[in-house]
Amino acid sequence: MARGDVSHAGGRRAARRAPRRRRTGRWVALAVVLVLGGTAAAAYQLGWVDYAQDTWFAEEAPPPAPEPEGLDLPEVVTPAAVAAPVEATAPGPAKVRRAISGPLGDDDLGPHVVAGVAPVGGGETVWTQGSGAFIPASTTKLLTSTAALDVIDPETRFATRVVAGGDGRIVLVGGGDPLLASDPAAAEEDYADGADIRTLARRTAAALKADGQTRVRLGYDDSLFTGPAVNPAWEADYVPDGVVSPITALWVDEGRPADGIGRVADPSFSAAQAFADGLRKEGITVRGRPAHGTAGATGAELARVQSPPLREIVEHLILISDNEATEVVARQVGLAVSGEGSSAAGVRDVMATLTALGVDLADSRIYDGSGLSRQGRLTASALLTTLQAAGDPAHPALATVVGGLPVAGFTGSLTTRFDEGAADRGLGRVRAKTGTLTGVSSLAGVATGVDGTGMVFVVAADRIDPVDTLGARAALDRAASALGACACGAG
Repeated sequence: MARGDVSHAGGRRAARRAPRRRRTGRWVALAVVLVLGGTAAAAYQLGWVDYAQDTWFAEEAPPPAPEPEGLDLPEVVTPAAVAAPVEATAPGPAKVRRAISGPLGDDDLGPHVVAGVAPVGGGETVWTQGSGAFIPASTTKLLTSTAALDVIDPETRFATRVVAGGDGRIVLVGGGDPLLASDPAAAEEDYADGADIRTLARRTAAALKADGQTRVRLGYDDSLFTGPAVNPAWEADYVPDGVVSPITALWVDEGRPADGIGRVADPSFSAAQAFADGLRKEGITVRGRPAHGTAGATGAELARVQSPPLREIVEHLILISDNEATEVVARQVGLAVSGEGSSAAGVRDVMATLTALGVDLADSRIYDGSGLSRQGRLTASALLTTLQAAGDPAHPALATVVGGLPVAGFTGSLTTRFDEGAADRGLGRVRAKTGTLTGVSSLAGVATGVDGTGMVFVVAADRIDPVDTLGARAALDRAASALGACACGAG
């Protein structure tokens, strides 16, 4: 079994098998309301209705088109309400316990099961099971994403540039775009406005030819990120076995080779080679091999391409549990907060940012942005309060964290789950981030009960016998589904 989150075992290329669609924070925010039952309670508590009204309908509507001559239309009648509005209520502890404790007693989950449920709109945890912190695996991505959207403008795009280096030399400069692709087709399979190295080569070649230049030497600069490219808290075989790439500020296809199998040894150099190949196809002679170095501050910019906005990157990494993209985003947090693009700075600044947001990080610690490290520990409260902060209307920039959560049985890392037995009661009512390592399985997300009660929840087990992996996962799915099927309001 793969040690990384199983949803990302095939990488971005596997994720691209799904039909291409342009995802934005606004559409996903509305989808959350619709998919989670369309209840007035959940929509009001998370502030998505106000957000949609303020952003979509702010402009004056165009005048109605004139009626064709001779057309006799009936008078417009306002229909009566289908049902009375549902009053928002907090979940009741006894009802939550009756709903969820059965599935969490499954023997396949092993001896250490931790769970918690709290109101979506904020407030104290109403029910817990188990004690202590647990190995969070990829639910760690919720912390990294929340911190990133708090300290970096969600509309920020990360640029990959080419600058003149003097004496016939040009330099490819990495800007920490986690989704930079090898060609336009690969970029557009995920995002219509994603960046790719071939387009950058074409733009660079046009600029060079306009200046009468057709021969260059190529350098590449990945100095934006510092510190080790391989996190020392990861298992020693993660990179050699292709679980994750070395993290750099310059790569294409997240450091995967053309066949998509494994990882390249030096993602920055491979990106420079791909760029050189693109220049040659555009009629530019590239002399020698790309040379590693720094661009300096004086070179004129020849061309650039830019990533999708951060909010779309966050949605992507949460939806398919993208380890590489998350590690890049964590380093961007370090750059934004303390000016240091290392993994250590990213982790430190993620935790500091969340503490300032009111997230309960007592007894919790992380060692990376993605949760690949088995040394990390989070409490149920840490994840619950992170989800509450992300769903708080007072922090609209964070809405993508909740909006990006996979929908049970329909999207992302939950596409093939919640489809058997009692678990199908969670279809469309549960959205959750998965967390998977060997012996570890968890879900953290949002559920809407049949009475409209909105809940944030965490269910996790981190001492699972590997032979019970699928049974444990199914038990957690049933537990989350029980919340979706519950009339858990305190009233």
